[in-house]
Amino acid sequence: QVQLVESGGGLVQAGGSLRLSCVASGSIFGIYVMGWYRQAPGKQRESVAGISSGGRTYYADSVKGRFTISTDNAKNTVYLQMNSLKPEDTAVYYCNYQGVGMDYWGKGTLVTVSS
Repeated sequence: QVQLVESGGGLVQAGGSLRLSCVASGSIFGIYVMGWYRQAPGKQRESVAGISSGGRTYYADSVKGRFTISTDNAKNTVYLQMNSLKPEDTAVYYCNYQGVGMDYWGKGTLVTVSS
């Protein structure tokens, strides 16, 4: 079992920044990927960024150069630094953990970007 708790969402003006945090607890070991997904109203959930246990990162084209994913292994925390936010970034952001035979989700944190 893995539990994920997100925080850091809120209301920000276009061009602003937010940093999301996801604290993971439970059976975290071995090879895994932790990622951030988002779901805007009326749209499907989409991948935003991810980081593997080996430190490799990936980003959706829509956020490259603006968002940065990182981890603090001592704190079992994954971060998503979001800069130059746009109204189209408005969504509920979810933390995800994928290990061998495991796939867990947090409850999400709402990010609203006003124009």
